[in-house]
Formats: sequence, C-alpha cells, structure tokens
Amino acid sequence: MLVKRFADAKPYEAPNHRGVVGLRLQGFEPGGPTNQWVGYSQFLPGGGAGPDSTPFEKVYVVLEGAMAVIVGGQETVLGPMDSCTIAPGEVRELVNRANDVCKMLVVIPYPPGARP
Repeated sequence: MLVKRFADAKPYEAPNHRGVVGLRLQGFEPGGPTNQWVGYSQFLPGGGAGPDSTPFEKVYVVLEGAMAVIVGGQETVLGPMDSCTIAPGEVRELVNRANDVCKMLVVIPYPPGARP
C-alpha cells in the first residue's frame, strides 16, 4: 500500500488549462498505481480547459461547485458527486461559470511510455 498525504501532493501543469491549480494525488511514483494517475483540480471562477482532446479516456468527478462540460456543442453542468467519462479523441471543454471554486478529481491513464 502506498499512502500519500494531501499535504505532500505536488502541483502539476496541465496543457491548455487556465485558472486552475492541479495537484497530483497518486501516480508517477514507485509503488503507486500502474494503470492511471489521480489528480485534484481546483478551478477558479472563469477557469477551465480546452477545447481539446487526448488519445486516452478521462474520468471527472466534481467534489464541490459546478463545472460545465461541453462536448459536441452540448453543455452539461456537473454538480457535487456527479461524474463523467470523456472518451479517447472526444473534444471537450471545461468552464467554471460559477462564482466559487470548482473542485474535481481527475482519473487519467498514463500516456504511452510514462508509467513509473
């Protein structure tokens, strides 16, 4: 078992993101998960990501606040404990349209060649 304390989580930069602080909770370390990594994203009001896509799926879980997820021109707002899966190659955009911080968990497989 690998335990990582929230106090020890390290920030990471995500491409094409704005107004967000991401912390890596698990992944990219010896003894950690071998299939995916887990991030904690804190989106400021007006913050977001994309539009873009990746060659691997992603899972988003909103913990606090609300996040607009736009796929194929359709906007869906996720609230606390709502989640969604973004398929490989699916173009998505995230926008925090609220006036408070949106806190999300992100689960993403390792990119090819990036496993610990």
